[in-house]
Amino acid sequence: MISISFFSSQSVLADEGGVPFWMSGQYASMAAVPSNPGWSLVLMPYVYSGSADKSKTFQHGESVNAGLSTRESIALFQLGYSAEEKILGGQPYVGVGWGPGANTTTASASIASPNVEFNRANSVNGSTDIYPLASLAWNKGNNNFMTYVTGDIPVGTYSATSLSAIGIGHAAMDAGGGYTYLNNTTGLEFSGVLGATYNWMNNQTNYKNGVDSHLDWSISQFLSQNWQVGIAGYAYYQLTGDSGSGDKMGAFKSRVAAIGPQIGYLFNIGKKQAYINLRAYKEYWAQNRVEGYATIATISIPLGK
Repeated sequence: MISISFFSSQSVLADEGGVPFWMSGQYASMAAVPSNPGWSLVLMPYVYSGSADKSKTFQHGESVNAGLSTRESIALFQLGYSAEEKILGGQPYVGVGWGPGANTTTASASIASPNVEFNRANSVNGSTDIYPLASLAWNKGNNNFMTYVTGDIPVGTYSATSLSAIGIGHAAMDAGGGYTYLNNTTGLEFSGVLGATYNWMNNQTNYKNGVDSHLDWSISQFLSQNWQVGIAGYAYYQLTGDSGSGDKMGAFKSRVAAIGPQIGYLFNIGKKQAYINLRAYKEYWAQNRVEGYATIATISIPLGK
């Protein structure tokens, strides 16, 4: 018999140049399982490396760039609280996320009229935007359901004249829901979280991203009371085109998908349950995006009531 309870986890990343507000892959195993009452801290280290060939062009701020490659590392922290009192029969959770990060982006050619620069490179160190989150989760035997709303407060490291950024330069809101099947007898688990993002205008660039959709999913098997293995993946698809007087690329709809292995480990801190999950993704099906590899760890730590 496996007894499992988890903490909500939410974070987001950068925008423009074909990269959306939503950080794909942030939800995986047990995504919809109600969280423990009390305070918790979720740590989410994230590393990404991707590229696009010289035939693909991307706009970032004032420049249009070809032959992009990017490396990004972020350490996200989310402090949250889950109340004992239910709302509509569900377990409520509220949290806020933020973290330091670094990004290096290069372009084979960068055009910012009337100048053309070859082998342009920028690196930045700074912080993400602030990400508030609220969710409700319900448990019905092996079935778990969750709904959430999150957003972006654009205070992170961003510049319209730099290739590299950590914040996104504009506000956004994302909402969706999830489902987890968890059989405590057999240890079989699968999860899916589906959502959509609305982006406001970036007033620094007069560029407005379209509406995005995204799916994070997971299939896993508990081998024991503590260890879990499986696969995880994500898909992102832009529903409506970009716009604004600063948009030089037209609709520029983006898409990407990914799949990879995951491993999880349950352990106790005192009498409270903690959890580590590590997953790695290989991207494919990319359009108007760089394509590469992502590694994400979720470390959920109970802090008490």
